[in-house]
Amino acid sequence: MRTRRTRNRRTRTAEAEKKAGTRTRPSGWEPPSAKRVLDLALGSALLALTSPLLGAGALALAARRPPGGVLTRSPRIGLDGRVFVLRSLRTRRLRLDLLSRLPHVVRGDLSLVGPEPLAPDDERNGADPAGTPGSPAARHWRQELKPGLTGLAQVRSRSGMPWDEPALLDQHYAEHHGVGPDLAILASAVHAALRGAARGLARRGKARLSDTDHRPSGYSTAEEVGSVGTD
Repeated sequence: MRTRRTRNRRTRTAEAEKKAGTRTRPSGWEPPSAKRVLDLALGSALLALTSPLLGAGALALAARRPPGGVLTRSPRIGLDGRVFVLRSLRTRRLRLDLLSRLPHVVRGDLSLVGPEPLAPDDERNGADPAGTPGSPAARHWRQELKPGLTGLAQVRSRSGMPWDEPALLDQHYAEHHGVGPDLAILASAVHAALRGAARGLARRGKARLSDTDHRPSGYSTAEEVGSVGTD
């Protein structure tokens, strides 16, 4: 009797544990990939750091009352051919338009690194016009992964090399993407942004300097004209 009761108790315990496991982990549940973890962690950190800057940019734009509002809204093709509305600030200063897309990264519409997000009618999607987004007829390698905030095409397309065409670079990334390449592309994007900002500051500094800045006090252009005429 004791043996039978013990067996029944173990059976009930196993069934209870099985039910509890089913409740806590629904069928079809998959753990997030390393790429998604990177997007969520780094994207959330960047959004928190840039929120004050984005807020100031939005207020400055609102004060100007641009036609159409502070944000641009355009449909884009995402993972599995799903269409989502991409929202960006109407400015390119300090790349605020790009940073304003960080909520899409946290939400899961975009990845930090990936192909360029294309409009549904863009021919580069490679979809069959007769097929609907997500159907086998409209399937394309671009739909196998999320579009990116930045990507290999953005950091290398200005090299001028014939093999650095944006479409080829996006396809190469799609075939070799991973956390390692993502980190390398992000580092290149940050370096390019910092280099561009430094060049902009240097140009402004040079523009402010002129010949008159180096002339002694009391110097006049009339004296220079008189000296030339005397010679």
